[in-house]
Amino acid sequence: MIDAIKLKAIEETEKSALILARRGQGLFKQRVRLLARRCRITGVDRIEHLRASHCKPWRDSNDGERLDGENGLLLTPTIDHLFDRGFISFEADGKLLVSPVAHEPSLERMGVAVQERTNVGAFSQRQRRYLEFDRERVFLEARVGR
Repeated sequence: MIDAIKLKAIEETEKSALILARRGQGLFKQRVRLLARRCRITGVDRIEHLRASHCKPWRDSNDGERLDGENGLLLTPTIDHLFDRGFISFEADGKLLVSPVAHEPSLERMGVAVQERTNVGAFSQRQRRYLEFDRERVFLEARVGR
């Protein structure tokens, strides 16, 4: 009986935590939408097809950074996957970076014009700072001597 009571309390706690996390994600996405209206790569502009992706990952961010709209980009799910896993990133000037470990034919099929010199447009100063973190800590690149 006591185990069932403990289990119920844990379930309620987890449910409350999930609700709060989703509310935070909703707020984060709203804040990102103040800066962007479409995926920087594909141009998709239907909000139901876009995710608010953190430039500096949630796990590495403090509470303020987690909800800072300038720490985010609106991306389609496949582009979000590539960005989150470090297969693509962006220079401060908006130039798309493609990881040397990425499978280019797959990226092409996902909507990334690998052979073109893609520039997705300017970023704010704070976005540049978050993207610097992404390039240094998330983006997959061949590193010699590290």
